[in-house]
Amino acid sequence: MTLTKADLADLLFDKVGLNKREAKDMVEAFFEEIRTSLQEGDVVKLSGFGNFQLRDKPQRPGRNPKTGEEIPISARRVVTFHASQKLKGLVELHYAKRQQQRRTDI
Repeated sequence: MTLTKADLADLLFDKVGLNKREAKDMVEAFFEEIRTSLQEGDVVKLSGFGNFQLRDKPQRPGRNPKTGEEIPISARRVVTFHASQKLKGLVELHYAKRQQQRRTDI
């Protein structure tokens, strides 16, 4: 299953009681703040969730898989996400419960 921005807006509508327009605007504003902060070079820290940050990757050699020709891959800036220990623990706990459930269903 995939969680989309529209799904997040629907959850805000259902759980918080915002109207649909307010919920959609809040989700858009949230992600716009993250985008703006990253564009300005800031680290975005969401407690209990994780950190978004920019990383500069240097130019490096690459290879065309069809021809084998060496092609330089240009330097670029990328966004990285590192999950918090809390998020990792929750995901692992959920995964372990699902694995246990599958074993008992067999």
